[in-house]
Amino acid sequence: MKHFWFSVLLLSAGYASSSINDYIYPYYKNTSFSNYGTIGLIQNPTARFSDAGTLAFSWSHRDPYINGSIIAYPFDWLEASYQYTDINNALYSRSKRFSGNQSYKDKGFDFKFRLIKESRILPQIALGFRDAAGTSKFSSEYLVFSKFYRNIDFTAGIGWGNLNGNRIRNPLTSINESFSARTGPSRDTQGGEFSFSNFMSGDAGYFGGMEIFLPNLKGARLKLELDGTNYEKEGFPNGILSSPLATKPVRRPDSKINFELVYPVNKFLQFKLGYTKGNTINFGFSLKNNFARRNSIVRKNDPLKDVPYSEEIKKINTKNFDNLVNTTIYNLNQNNIFPFKANLENGNYSVVFKQAQYLNHTTAMGRAFRLINQLAPDEVKEITLINTNAGMPLYEASISRESLNLYGDGDLYSLIKKDLQLTSTTEKHEDFQFIADIKRPSYFWSAEPSLRSQIGGPDGFFFGDIRLDLKSEVIFQEGITLTARGSIGIYNNLEQLSLASDSVLPHVRTDIVKYLRESEDFFIQNLQLNYFANPAKDIYAKVSMGIFEEMFGGIGGEIIYRPFSKNYGIGLETWQVYQRDYDMLFSFRDYDIVTGHLNLHYHHDRSSIDFLVKGGRFLAGDSGIYFDFSRRFSNGLKIGAFFARTDISKFEFGEGSFDKGFYFFVPVNIFSTKHRNGHVPFGLRPLTRDGAAWLLHSFQLWGVTDAASRNFLYREFGSFYD
Repeated sequence: MKHFWFSVLLLSAGYASSSINDYIYPYYKNTSFSNYGTIGLIQNPTARFSDAGTLAFSWSHRDPYINGSIIAYPFDWLEASYQYTDINNALYSRSKRFSGNQSYKDKGFDFKFRLIKESRILPQIALGFRDAAGTSKFSSEYLVFSKFYRNIDFTAGIGWGNLNGNRIRNPLTSINESFSARTGPSRDTQGGEFSFSNFMSGDAGYFGGMEIFLPNLKGARLKLELDGTNYEKEGFPNGILSSPLATKPVRRPDSKINFELVYPVNKFLQFKLGYTKGNTINFGFSLKNNFARRNSIVRKNDPLKDVPYSEEIKKINTKNFDNLVNTTIYNLNQNNIFPFKANLENGNYSVVFKQAQYLNHTTAMGRAFRLINQLAPDEVKEITLINTNAGMPLYEASISRESLNLYGDGDLYSLIKKDLQLTSTTEKHEDFQFIADIKRPSYFWSAEPSLRSQIGGPDGFFFGDIRLDLKSEVIFQEGITLTARGSIGIYNNLEQLSLASDSVLPHVRTDIVKYLRESEDFFIQNLQLNYFANPAKDIYAKVSMGIFEEMFGGIGGEIIYRPFSKNYGIGLETWQVYQRDYDMLFSFRDYDIVTGHLNLHYHHDRSSIDFLVKGGRFLAGDSGIYFDFSRRFSNGLKIGAFFARTDISKFEFGEGSFDKGFYFFVPVNIFSTKHRNGHVPFGLRPLTRDGAAWLLHSFQLWGVTDAASRNFLYREFGSFYD
């Protein structure tokens, strides 16, 4: 041990007094990941976090475990991750007919919360939970402290569960003796439950270590730690004595000192190589990026296309309203904003427009205001914009020319926001002097690659299906549309998929293998006819029929009350749906159901969290409540999690006990040099089950009416001058 600490002093003595800066220590603020896939040392956690809006992937190999993790940071005080561990000293099942020689797979969720932020004197303190709702093979809880001193980040902590390798008496037993005992998983469970009674219970243990930032080595850092892992408890430590699935015991440690070198290639990618237990080499890599910034990947090069010779055009527009309308249409169209109604009255120039180019509604609003300001004659003292979507008016925004000219040169969106009048609207045809004669129907289509996948089943770890998706939309008139999405298969390895559903509920989701296998060549994902309406102020409605999703089609609708000046919305939806055949074409199976929900939406300003509660009847006939909580960032990134409880038992639900998972929607805008609408969705749930399944239909009204909320527009107002 004395040699260990002597080595640490040698590494840090030569440069401990030198200042930390980007030249000597590049990527100094870039956190690194432990073997468990969350920010930490090697085996031990730390109290460090990434910035809000960061998404990461971590992969590590340490015999007998291979760990893959997806990590999200909806806030700078919360780390949430989904862990997938390949346990190579055990088999997936005892039946070779069922899973062959495939190794055991373990899934779980990890959470870490910052309790105290680091200050000049105080360390950063965090509370964490590993495998919080999993099988308990890697479960632990910990309280950890981290403090920077010059170029070294010191960490010390106390752990429970699998982090009690350096045993001490549990200090919480002095509060209550119930913390003295830690039990195994309940027999009355299907797994996937939170074991609250075990949290911070049983013997505790201490751990510690440091991360030393090496100068002038392109951001490399050395990690040294006193391992807190209890290798007598983790996984299947004793081979067949731990489980009949196990094939051999886990190698025991020869030392509790671990060390590792981390090399950041750039701010996105890191590699690591370490030595644990005194006898095991571990290695891995991680990818990380903050997706919440406006230009987090690619910078935009499509600035506003200003009006050439604007002063001359203003003079021409003074003489004739038609000239003003024509130049407005031409110049807004050049920026992918499409006006179709206009009116000039009492010095107010009103324009109704629609757009699908800009992810942030305030970007389109800001560009439209600035363009019209360059076109309108001096007699126009105020400009009013009305934005519509699916034929429904969403908001009315009015601002004086004086404010636009005063703040137009300096990205002063906070000052513009004070002078802007934002209200809801119910614009009528007869209110406008100009109404465009739009030819209908109009058609749009696109093609793009896609991937269907099945991960972690007994048939194999990964099955993929590379496809070409064809999407189209027909607009018959404002508010009446037909959308279609088909998919052509290119290459897949789905032929080995064979696992049948074991669900005792109607198979509304668990027949996924049959759907994948029988739709390899071509399938129709969506063929949906929609009618949208705005029957009264702040009320929006939709009626749809056709093929809604991969497994269901039918007819139904929804209605939502969304007060423009409030932070909530109340919606109701009901559907008569029929289960589609496995080939996902036009035939249906002998299963139908009426499903529907009361939907409550709420945005909490202080925490920036959006809440959704769905209560009603789900696709398998079970009734209950679905909870969703998420954070949407100003650039469109959305990170969220969900869980559901219905009136079925744990046995009926099956493995996992209840539905849960997390997701994120990454805006495609950040990957493009030009402004683009749309998201790349990614979701994870430990298992696909039939309980708590709800219908997926396109154009859900809460999303369609995003801009029908003053609060929502204010949240993204920083993009007004983009």
